[in-house]
Amino acid sequence: MSKLPERMTAIAIKTPGGPEALVPEERPVPTPGQSDILVRVRAAGVNRPDVMQRQGKYSPPPGAPDIPGLEIAGEVAAIGANVKRWKVGDAVTALVPGGGYAEYALADETNALPVPKGFSFIEAAALPETFFTVWHNLMERGRLKSGESVLVHGGSSGIGTTAIMLAKAFDATVIITARSAEKCAACKKLGADVAINYKTEDFVAKTKEATGGRGADLILDMVGGDYVDRNYDAAAVEGRIVQIATQEGFKVTLNLLKLMQKRLTHTGSTLRPRPVADKAAIARALEEKAWPLLSAGKIKPVIDSVYPLTKASEAHVRMDSSAHVGKIMLEVS
Repeated sequence: MSKLPERMTAIAIKTPGGPEALVPEERPVPTPGQSDILVRVRAAGVNRPDVMQRQGKYSPPPGAPDIPGLEIAGEVAAIGANVKRWKVGDAVTALVPGGGYAEYALADETNALPVPKGFSFIEAAALPETFFTVWHNLMERGRLKSGESVLVHGGSSGIGTTAIMLAKAFDATVIITARSAEKCAACKKLGADVAINYKTEDFVAKTKEATGGRGADLILDMVGGDYVDRNYDAAAVEGRIVQIATQEGFKVTLNLLKLMQKRLTHTGSTLRPRPVADKAAIARALEEKAWPLLSAGKIKPVIDSVYPLTKASEAHVRMDSSAHVGKIMLEVS
């Protein structure tokens, strides 16, 4: 085994602000704790929480590195004393609480999964943040059943493209919203049954039309703001709305009469601050139910673009533009 370096390149946030706030700098290579694996990062995903952290709006949870990056893939370079599953050299992908934009990163061994058969490190690193989020909120909190209809807002995002593929794999009817005809077409190519251009069409009316007037059984929403009231209108009786982000604001006025009359369930969750054990439970469910679909080639992450680690600022320019379809990735040479 080659000796580990003492220093590594990582992406720091100099001062909160725009993409230019992301700058490469030298950091010490982290040392694994008892249950940690140290991963030689080959690729990392770029996600909206990274943008919020860069802007100073989302602090890392206690104990997490100040380096952004929530998902990685690479080889295990060292292991903690209590690690049972992994050995040095194993190819893994992992959900991390931070630190992914670096040449080395720590992950709890229970929050790592094997790289699916036939996957590159870039494809593998595109999985954790979106698959953990979508699986938990669509399948566990949202209780999606075969034959139901699901409305996914932001269908062309990393979360949205994952939700389309997972929902279709479990025989749901998928309705999405996106901001352009091109993005709608990309979502339909992925398997969406109905694509609504929210800039030119009313998603409530179109969802009702697509479901014979009854509304969506499940709605996955990352928008918040005035979408909350409209989601209540678009939902079926006994419908479930799952909140996974609030891009248009988290303080809203609720019409509780709509919620009561339709017997709606409105729930939500965050992922990053949750205990390691919660994430481990999601990892086990994914390995059992979703990883076979990935290894069989039935679903695959949509990669929008790949940037070198040292060009993380350019990756964030792309993210800020909202022009992307699927995942924006960083490659570590």
